[in-house]
Formats: sequence, structure tokens, C-alpha cells
Amino acid sequence: MSLADLSWIWIPITIWAAFAQTIRNAAQRSLVGGLGTMGATLVRFLYGLPFAIAWLAIVLLWSGGSIPAPNLAFVFWVAGGAVAQIAATALLLRAMAERNFALGVAYSKTEIIQVAIFGAVLLGDPVTLPAILAILIATMGVIMVSAPAGELSAKSLLTGLTSRPALIGIASGAMFAFSAVGYRGAALAIAPDMPVLAAATALVWAQSIQTILLLGYLGLRDWPVVIAVMRAWRISLLAGMMGALASIGWFTAMAIEPVANVRTLGLTELLFSLIVSQRVFREKLTTREFIGLGLVLIGLVGIVQAAT
Repeated sequence: MSLADLSWIWIPITIWAAFAQTIRNAAQRSLVGGLGTMGATLVRFLYGLPFAIAWLAIVLLWSGGSIPAPNLAFVFWVAGGAVAQIAATALLLRAMAERNFALGVAYSKTEIIQVAIFGAVLLGDPVTLPAILAILIATMGVIMVSAPAGELSAKSLLTGLTSRPALIGIASGAMFAFSAVGYRGAALAIAPDMPVLAAATALVWAQSIQTILLLGYLGLRDWPVVIAVMRAWRISLLAGMMGALASIGWFTAMAIEPVANVRTLGLTELLFSLIVSQRVFREKLTTREFIGLGLVLIGLVGIVQAAT
């Protein structure tokens, strides 16, 4: 299937990925208390890997093709993306545990801002004045969301932005940005004319690397956590399945469309997260936090508008 045939399909794929990721985040968060951050992170990859392999098999049968042979560029990008995603997921779970579900997700969404910055620094992508304005608006939104309760002042804003949950969330966003760039780079390196197959191949490689690394780490450092992950298989299976379905969407969309567009449309996850935060976890957001989330959304959408 050609890129022209898929020129529009990344939009529903991305919205689906955002929805599946919200369900996965909620399931993972419920596991943090019993499994810890690393155990809940392992769940995403260990239980998601069988679904990723099944998807690759389906794509191969559907396309009638074969698994593309890996090259050095592919291995570099996919391994870098896999390691960055492990760090990003662990940091996101910690951010959600420190504050609340929706705000933890919001902090991580500074990923889109950081993608623009990384692109300028590492790839030489130009940053226009409208893009700078969008970054400032989104940054102000993050500051408002992270500000402590009480009077809104320069001191309180600075305190919120430098708070532990905010810094953890922003670090999560940085790792997600590196990961997204890595996965798109991997898909383009292995089969740029077959984005669905390239994405499915990259996903299996990434989740295999992630599962091996995390199992090895926990096997050496904290084997009881691995046993606990196996015992909590019911909720872990849900988290792994939804994580794999989300990753299938993200990988496929990013193989078709530039990362900035995909991740910005993926901000629909914020809306899904707000619903989960209020309906499932019974968490309340203040008016200031709602305004801050709105500014983040405006700023991140503005980045895409400035780039197109």
C-alpha cells in the first residue's frame, strides 16, 4: 500500500491510539501500588509483546510481504526509542502517583514542545516566530497547571513549575519525544514505502528490547516484583493489550505522518484523561488547572499550525 493511499488514515489511527493509551495508563496506574513503578512499566511491554507479534503476523498475511531486513540505522533508531520509552513510561507513572492522573498526563505532553526543540537542535529544523509563541503559551499552561493551590503569583508559579511532579512529568515528556523521533526514524530506515509493515516490524523489535531489558533488570535486582507481575496477570493483560493497541496506532501513524502532527493530534488523550480522572479516580481539577490545560492544548496545536 502506498503512502498516497494512506495520506488521511493517520487521523483516526491517532485518535484511537490516544484512547487506547488512556485506558492503558489507567490500568498501569492501578498496578503501581502493588508492583511499583518498574513492575507496572514491565507490564506494558511483557504483556503487550504477544499482541505486537500477532499484529505483525496479520500485516504480513494481509500484505503478502516478508519482514524487512534490519540495517544499522534501523537498529540505532529503534533501540534508542525503546530505551527512551522505558524511561518515559516509568517517569509518567511516577508523575501520576505524585499528583493526579490527568495532570500527570498533562505534564508529559510537554513532549510536543520538546519535539520542536529537539528537531531544531538535532535536525536543524527551523523554529519560526509563531512556533516560539506557541511554545510560550503551552509553557504558561504547564506553569498554571503545576502551580500550588492558593494565590497565583510569580513565586507560586515558579514553585509549581519546579515542583517534583512537574519536573518528573517534563522529564517524561523529553523521553517520549526522543522515543517518538526514534520510532519514526526506524520506520523510515527500514521500509519507507511500506509504512504499516515498517511500523509493525519496529514495534516488535522495540517491545522485545524493552521486555528483555526490564526482565533482566528486575530479575537481577528485584525478582519478587517479576513474580508479582505474573500473579497480577488479569489487569496486567488488559494494560498490556491496550498498550500494544496504542503502540500499533502510534507507530503506524508516525510511519505515515511527521511526528509533530501525530503527537499533537494525540492531545485528544488529554480529554480522555480528564474523563477518566473525574469518573474513575474521582479526582477534581481546579478552575486554574482547567485553564492551564486549555493553554497547553492551544500552544501545542499552535506548534503544528506554525509548522504547516
